[in-house]
Amino acid sequence: MSDAQGAFTRATGRGLGDRDAEAAGPDKPRYRRYQFDLIAPHCGASVLEVGAGLGEFSAQFSGLARLVVTDVDPGAVELARKRFAPDGRVADDIEVRVFDLDAGDLLDRPVHSAVAINVLEHFEDDAAVLASLARSVVPGGTVVLWVPGYQSLYSDFDRKVGHFRRYTPATLRDAIVRAGLGCELARPVNLLGGLAWWTAMRLGRAQKPNSGAVGMYDRVIVPVTRVLDRVLPVPFGQSVLAVARVPADAGTAPD
Repeated sequence: MSDAQGAFTRATGRGLGDRDAEAAGPDKPRYRRYQFDLIAPHCGASVLEVGAGLGEFSAQFSGLARLVVTDVDPGAVELARKRFAPDGRVADDIEVRVFDLDAGDLLDRPVHSAVAINVLEHFEDDAAVLASLARSVVPGGTVVLWVPGYQSLYSDFDRKVGHFRRYTPATLRDAIVRAGLGCELARPVNLLGGLAWWTAMRLGRAQKPNSGAVGMYDRVIVPVTRVLDRVLPVPFGQSVLAVARVPADAGTAPD
């Protein structure tokens, strides 16, 4: 991920500047809201999203004191800036900028929470990257992680987009602890998505997610997934959700 230009496409399989750039966004609004409803309760008054791509997830936040939307790819950042400032003017409480985790970038003013969705698996030394990210979060703040789940789901697509691994709750917890953070939550999410992924990507050996199937999944499966998450102790899933806590004595408070 050291070559920033083109990093978005390499990491997601989605192109920039063509119809594919938006295709994986608007056609799964239910899934994105499902992610948001699981992640947002663990976020404080100011939020940094790393690896935000085109900014689809961060656009769901409202009422924050500060929102920092970032990606390593300057092309993705430019498109995200247009999302948040269609008239060319970004609101005072929103920043859209390049942020390179691999280079150890830090925010001048730390935030209460950092969010990383499908980011950590792209780094060989995940604990070191996580420790670096935590330096942009206030003492006592949170780092909320959403990562691909379970090595049994590892596919040719994972390899193609540069995933070093998929996680279990135990392996993600281990990375968090090695980064010097506390782990308050680590659990699988999206059971039905995991089964669908195994069927399509492992059994069917698909080279990338099918956009038509993704749309159907969003309309039909995501609502059922929400119910299962509430009523069952889900033992497996397409993803793993974790909440890491920055030690209270890690540094100073934000402005």
